[in-house]
Amino acid sequence: MEHSKEKMQESCPICQSKTLVHAFHVKDHFLSQEEFDLFRCKTCDVIVTLPVPEPDKLESYYESREYFSHGGNKKGLVPASYNFIKGINIKKKYLQSTKGLELGEVLDIGCGIGDFLAYSKTKGWKVSGLEPNKHARQIVKQQHKIEVEDVSQISKLPDESFSLVTLFHVLEHVIDPLEMIREIHRILKPEGRLVIALPNNESWDAKFYKEVWAGWDVPRHLFHFNPRSISNLMSRFPFQSELNKPMIWDAYYVSLLSEKYKKKSFPIVRAAFMGFISNCKAKRKENYSSVMYFYKKPV
Repeated sequence: MEHSKEKMQESCPICQSKTLVHAFHVKDHFLSQEEFDLFRCKTCDVIVTLPVPEPDKLESYYESREYFSHGGNKKGLVPASYNFIKGINIKKKYLQSTKGLELGEVLDIGCGIGDFLAYSKTKGWKVSGLEPNKHARQIVKQQHKIEVEDVSQISKLPDESFSLVTLFHVLEHVIDPLEMIREIHRILKPEGRLVIALPNNESWDAKFYKEVWAGWDVPRHLFHFNPRSISNLMSRFPFQSELNKPMIWDAYYVSLLSEKYKKKSFPIVRAAFMGFISNCKAKRKENYSSVMYFYKKPV
């Protein structure tokens, strides 16, 4: 593409070094079928989607009935698989995110249709959510009776007002991750916890599927992280790393989408096998398909 060489001279949005190098082209298999360029920063190891679509244009890449995080009850193999895995993941994410914390206030950023908030509410937490999609916010209000604000309202939240802040597969969508983490640090109480879940571009399934890996999800995913690059990002802020946890089921779901994009026969059978292999390989190097990162705000 004509813009590739020019973009190589841009500064990395995370570390500001001028070490972005072209990695490869990736197609938006999910919706538009357009191609985008991915650039890896040789300094902080983050991968960036360039060029970033304008905000109005970027919003259009989410406008699909197949976008399951905003979609309600859909029929078909992939939605059914997604909803099955989601139900398991919500309970597991809740247990892992709240372990060792007293009941308090939780903020779920990019809360989608509010499943995590609704489950947390049943456990006694005071819940708040931020979500950029207007339709999703309406679903949360109608189905769960929870008021959710647009993500832009984060700057209006009071200092040190939350015991727990979660971003489940959200940070990769954010135009300015540095500003997002800065705001989270401001609103998080001392000894409060931040949980970030992200696809891992160093996982076995990412390397197996390469450009067809569903975890790229361009251009909705603007940034692409692995354990090294998220560590480099978080080192810029006064957070203390607690631990990392694998998201085992993600390997199967990502493999299912990737097989669908490859137009292979019997995708669910192949995905089950590939997801199993990915998780087995990950045990050696801890490079799971998706990882939850836990951070504490020191006193």
